[in-house]
Amino acid sequence: MIRVLLVDDQPLIRSGFRALLDLEDDIEVVAEAADGSECLALAREHLPDIALIDIQMPVIDGIEATRRIAADPTLAQVHVVILTNYGLDEYVFNALRAGAAGFLVKDIQPEDFLHSVRVAARGDALLAPSITRRLINRYVNQPLHIAADTGLDELTSREREAVALVAQGLSNHQIAERMVISPLTAKTHINRAMAKLHARDRAQLVVLAYESGLAAPRSS
Repeated sequence: MIRVLLVDDQPLIRSGFRALLDLEDDIEVVAEAADGSECLALAREHLPDIALIDIQMPVIDGIEATRRIAADPTLAQVHVVILTNYGLDEYVFNALRAGAAGFLVKDIQPEDFLHSVRVAARGDALLAPSITRRLINRYVNQPLHIAADTGLDELTSREREAVALVAQGLSNHQIAERMVISPLTAKTHINRAMAKLHARDRAQLVVLAYESGLAAPRSS
């Protein structure tokens, strides 16, 4: 059972998402919050698998709530998916850096929304295709900022290769085929790289890969 915390300051929006989620046998909405402060309290109380959080909210906004969840070791199992009406780059990048596992716009189709909840619950990175394209284009159209303390020097050559392939959007099975290894070994390389780079999930791993220069997007 996937346990979900809904966080949005608009009751009608929460009701709509809840009605959709309640129809699924493998998903349970355990609580609802109207602002980031309530979100943090309910996250600690219920320890949901997924927190669906709106960005623009009173008291504590969605990005700050995400940052606090990501920084709390007791909430390590909580995967944050940001929900918003706006697909603006500043929100995308701030949410990912804060620790969000994914970012979805609210006009998503119901079936895609339900699929996204399940993907996030598995711990996989979740980005709408349009947002992924803009994420890549950002690094095509501006010089890379190479961070000095990324921890890349701690990665083995195979871990570096795996991270670069993650940044291309490949799944574990695709990475395994490219590296001529088993999917389990590919997953092991990725998990070890995430631990060394202190990346909460694959979404943050992608951002780190581009910002460090380990992955360079194609300009075509």
